Amino acid sequence: MVTSWTFWVVGLVMSGAVASSAIAADTQDSQAAAPVTATSTAPATTSTSNTLDLSSLADIDGTFSVAVRDVATGESVSYGTGSYDTASIVKVDIVAALLHQAQEQGRTLTTRERTLAEAAIERSDNASATALFQLIGGEAGLEEFNRLIGLTDTDVGSNGNWGLTQTTAVDQIRLLQVVFGGDSVLTSESQAYEQSLMADVIDTQRFGVSAAADDAAAAALKVGYLQRSATGLWDVTSIGEIEAGGSTYLVAVLSEGNPSYDAGVELVNEVARVAVDAVT
Repeated sequence: MVTSWTFWVVGLVMSGAVASSAIAADTQDSQAAAPVTATSTAPATTSTSNTLDLSSLADIDGTFSVAVRDVATGESVSYGTGSYDTASIVKVDIVAALLHQAQEQGRTLTTRERTLAEAAIERSDNASATALFQLIGGEAGLEEFNRLIGLTDTDVGSNGNWGLTQTTAVDQIRLLQVVFGGDSVLTSESQAYEQSLMADVIDTQRFGVSAAADDAAAAALKVGYLQRSATGLWDVTSIGEIEAGGSTYLVAVLSEGNPSYDAGVELVNEVARVAVDAVT
């Protein structure tokens, strides 16, 4: 276990026009109460689980949790146990549920389903995600799929508010194992399809876990962000598979309470770097 840490701040430069466009595409909020911060004690489904010491990040604004899994060794490390809003990273879960339902029905995705899935993941289009959410049976359909894959600490948002789904970093690693792992309820064809969508996200949707990659452009990821109407603060999240230091990692970073979108992006970038550096 690494016991010494290097902390640095990486500035985020983004034009107002790009930021405004990206936020409009991704944000989903409601007048619901502020997010619950329940603790989770469920172990990760990995061969080894350790706790990261990220005390060097204690002074930054916002609250966060992170989990990292080394694909080759199965070792998993994590920091933080609270539940967080998924924002748009839940779109990975929705598309995985759609693919599994199609498998169970003995069919491939329709042209419309593929168009919606591509828009939801690659451009984080909310209307497409809502249509897919309805196709899989809404809250009940996604909850059923999550029970199947062992997301024991994920609670799907009610009243159609899929972006307010509550989850943990460890559960998001479980989801990534379904999309990228060898022992999955998804066929290799279904996995390859969703992996290709996550590899083709637009530039404004590339931050967080990709900041820890040797080649950020090669990361397969999905990000999320939303401003809570009750507090004005931002949830910013990022999950995906990256290559770093010659190894492959599944990484999930969740955060809430960020004073701005830019601050949240900066936070998840920093957390991803420090956490992956710790295991490399």
